Amino acid sequence: MSRAVQLISALRARGCRFSLDDFGSGVSSFTYLKHMPVDYLKIDGSFVHNSPDDRTDLAMVTSINQVAHILGIKTVAEYVENKAIRDAMTRVGVDYGQGYAMAMPQPLAHIVAAVGPRVAGLPTGG
Repeated sequence: MSRAVQLISALRARGCRFSLDDFGSGVSSFTYLKHMPVDYLKIDGSFVHNSPDDRTDLAMVTSINQVAHILGIKTVAEYVENKAIRDAMTRVGVDYGQGYAMAMPQPLAHIVAAVGPRVAGLPTGG
């Protein structure tokens, strides 16, 4: 893990930003969260999806979100598929959402045409 931390730190110094994906599942752990210099934490959708109806899942999302914020890390809830989930994530203070309740997937060219390359975060060629 120390080589990864060194690489991430060097790239962050050059302006890159990093996200730890699917937090709460697989091999991700609070140890990674504490020691990885990431900017964003994506909370695994398996907790997010049932959070409006499952107190344990909501408690998991809440605790992950609180720890991330204490570390200065912004949070992203995966699988925000409906208004109930979006409202639950808003109530616990998650910073960003990803899923159909936020926006339907669409080709990047459509997004760039709608908002322009600068707003979409793409190089403008000049």
